Amino acid sequence: MKVIMYSKENCSLCTKAMNVLREINEEFPLDIEEVDIYKDDLLLEKYQIMIPVIEIAGKEVEYGIIHKETITDFLKNVSS
Repeated sequence: MKVIMYSKENCSLCTKAMNVLREINEEFPLDIEEVDIYKDDLLLEKYQIMIPVIEIAGKEVEYGIIHKETITDFLKNVSS
């Protein structure tokens, strides 16, 4: 499953979110791509105060503080 995490450098919430995704990756095979919003003006404008943002299958699933349960529930619903 393709997962995009929009983030920025030196972001403690982003680090925590990546750790959550790595935990989930043990149960669900994920293709995780981390995208720095500061390298794209449109992404910076869109997400500047929301990061980290987790996008799965083209849908923004969660942002800010990322919860493992929210992501796994979404993945279970998409998989079924």
